[in-house]
Amino acid sequence: MVTAHSTSTVAELGGSPKRSRRMAGILDTIAERGEISLAELTDLFDSSAATLRRDLTVLADQGLIIRTHGGAKAAGSLAELPVALRDTRFQDAKRRIARAAAAHIPRERHAIALSGGTTTAGVARELVNHADLTIVTNSLSIASLAAPYPRLRVVMTGGILRPQSLELVGVLAEGTFNAVNVGTAILGADGFSAEAGVTTHDETEARTNHAMVTKAQRTIVVADGSKIGGAALAQMAETTSVTILITDDSADEGELDKLRAAGVTVVVV
Repeated sequence: MVTAHSTSTVAELGGSPKRSRRMAGILDTIAERGEISLAELTDLFDSSAATLRRDLTVLADQGLIIRTHGGAKAAGSLAELPVALRDTRFQDAKRRIARAAAAHIPRERHAIALSGGTTTAGVARELVNHADLTIVTNSLSIASLAAPYPRLRVVMTGGILRPQSLELVGVLAEGTFNAVNVGTAILGADGFSAEAGVTTHDETEARTNHAMVTKAQRTIVVADGSKIGGAALAQMAETTSVTILITDDSADEGELDKLRAAGVTVVVV
């Protein structure tokens, strides 16, 4: 259920780029250590105690951490960052991946499906000047990005809004993907390994994206190197369903070899 509190908190997380990067760093540090003191955070991030208290309050309100006396600790899994914070991570790699993915889209009339995520949004940015492209998406971010360009035809699914990813999911979204045929599905991921396939943290999102992949002639996975070899909760697509993986040179080479052996064409940028 989407509440005013949850959506406003996500908006607050997306403050200045500097603050977003700092808050993403705080989450990474807490995920690694389990618990950390305010004094340690001030040393690590070269920020005042008052600034860091405000950051911790926002993260705690979002349910991402638990405040403790003098610091903070992990609140369950910190694996899924809100989209406002994810946009600050691995930016250079994601731009290279997006450009490479766009180069695989035919310049003549073509229909693509795009899942939500910062890397897939980057692909959409690279395609805004395409002469005859239909974009089918369940991502509010991508639909808003593409809307100002009259040559792009945007088909938006229905569904229930996930505030963490700004994606529409569930049976209404699945119904839209099941009703159309696309040439290329471009899928972001929280993890991709030869054994586990393409995975994400939310099972409802996984079912929606599985419907997207099922109706596509080919599937391109776009994922920075931190996702390669990892496995999140729910599978979106089997490895054998993926035609191309586009990733960066930080990806584990051993896992890339396993994906190649499974029949995936691997592009490293």
